[in-house]
Amino acid sequence: MIFPPLPKEDLEHVLEHSRQLWDQLRGGRIFVTGATGFFGIWLLETFAYANKELGLGAELVGLSRNPQAFYAKVPHLAAKSGITLHSGDVRDFQFPEGVFTHVIHAGTTSSAPVPPAEMLDTITRGTKRTLDFAVASGAKRFLFVSSGAVYGKQPADMTHILETYAGAPDPMDPNSAYGEGKRVGELLCSIVHKENGLETTIARCFAFVGPHLPLDAHFAIGNFIRDAMKGEPIKINNGTPYRSYLYAADLAIWLWTILFKGTSCRPYNVGSDEEITISGLARTVESTLGDSAAPLSHSTLNLNSSVSRYVPSVDQARMELNLRGLIPLNESIRRTASWHAFCR
Repeated sequence: MIFPPLPKEDLEHVLEHSRQLWDQLRGGRIFVTGATGFFGIWLLETFAYANKELGLGAELVGLSRNPQAFYAKVPHLAAKSGITLHSGDVRDFQFPEGVFTHVIHAGTTSSAPVPPAEMLDTITRGTKRTLDFAVASGAKRFLFVSSGAVYGKQPADMTHILETYAGAPDPMDPNSAYGEGKRVGELLCSIVHKENGLETTIARCFAFVGPHLPLDAHFAIGNFIRDAMKGEPIKINNGTPYRSYLYAADLAIWLWTILFKGTSCRPYNVGSDEEITISGLARTVESTLGDSAAPLSHSTLNLNSSVSRYVPSVDQARMELNLRGLIPLNESIRRTASWHAFCR
C-alpha cells in the first residue's frame, strides 16, 4: 500500500501552533526512533514542513529496520530534504556518526501483537540503547514517548488520571509487559538525567486518531472508521468503557512542545480529557461518516461488563505548556477517513 502525504491543512496547523519553538533546532540534528510508525511519520512530516518553511537547515535521522520498505510505502518522504533513515533494530542499532542536538525515542511495539517477553525486551533494551546513544552523541534534550499504561488500571471512580497517581500495572499479568516496560523506560530516563545531565522529557500518551492510524489493528476508533467507510454496521464488543481521543496533528504539537519546553523528568499526560463511551464513539463515527443511502447500525455486546476508563487529566500540560486539543472529535474522524480514502 502507498500512503499519501499528510494533508497540508494539518502540516500548517502544527507549524502555526509550534512556530516559536523551532529555533532550538536551527542548524541542529535530531535522531528519532520509531520513525516509521504512526507517531514517527507525523514527526518526520511535520519536521520536514517546518524545516522547509522556516529555513532551519536542520537534519533528521530516523531509525528503521527496513528503510527500503518504508520508502516504498511513503515515497514522498524519500525526497524530503534533511531526512535520512538509519537501518537497525532499536535494541542494538549501530550509532549514527556525528553530533546530535535532540533525540526522540518513539520506538515500541504497541500496535503489533508480539509475545510479552519480546515486548518488554524491546522497550527496555531499546530505551537504554537510545539513551546511551543520546549521551554519546552529545544531545542536550531527549523525549521519551511513554504511555498512560504506566498507571495500570484506572479506578472506576476516577474520571481523569493525574500524573501524580501512583497506580501501576499488575506484575502478575503478562499483558502488563507494555506498561511495565514504559515504567522502566521512565526510570532509565531519570537515572541518565541524574548521572549525565541529559534533559529527559516524558510524554505519557493515551489514545489518538488521524492519518496513518491502522484501521485493522486493535484500535476501536480505527475499526469503527473502517466499518463506516465500507458502509458496514459498526461492531462493538463492549460499549461501556470510557475513552478519549486527540487528533494526530495536535499530538505532534504536544510532542514537539514537550521536547523543546518540557521540564526534565516531569511526565506530561498527552491526550484529550473529553471522555466518551465506546458506544458514544460509534454513534459519533456513524453520524460523521454515515451515508443515508447506506445506513449504518451497531450492535452492542457485553453491556453488563464493569465500566473501565482510560482518560487523562491534561491540566499540567495545559497550565505549564499552554497545550490543548484544538481539532474536535468529529472533524478528527472526518480528516482521518478522508486521508485513508486516498491510500492505494
